[in-house]
Amino acid sequence: MKYGSLILEKKEYVYIKRILNISGYAGDHTIQKSLTKFAEELKTAHIIDEEEMPDDVVRLNSIVTVTSGNDWERTIQIVQPAEKDFKNNKISILTPMGAALYGYAVDDIVRWDFPTGMKELKVIEVVQQIQDKNLDVLI
Repeated sequence: MKYGSLILEKKEYVYIKRILNISGYAGDHTIQKSLTKFAEELKTAHIIDEEEMPDDVVRLNSIVTVTSGNDWERTIQIVQPAEKDFKNNKISILTPMGAALYGYAVDDIVRWDFPTGMKELKVIEVVQQIQDKNLDVLI
């Protein structure tokens, strides 16, 4: 891991902890397992202020390009659950892919158990979008 642990911005951390608690973890066993692992990773994450956040870390609204070996390359945006839109490559933070990538940085390798089995992903590029100012309202 580039920074030694997941890197999260304080307000996003509070928001994600809240939605994980409210979601009660999904009924689907694989998704539940993924969210449980995500919650465990959050316990050791490095929580920092907005102005300290590196630009290459995956966070809410980030547009992320990942590869899985030579199998595929995909560009997605990690969003709040209400903004998910698979057709437009907007993936909820509460999906296995969103949870797997969140807090990792460019060049990090992520090993995650997806519904299709264990995969190793590499973060190729992270582009930050303007953060949702409504996050303050949600917290």
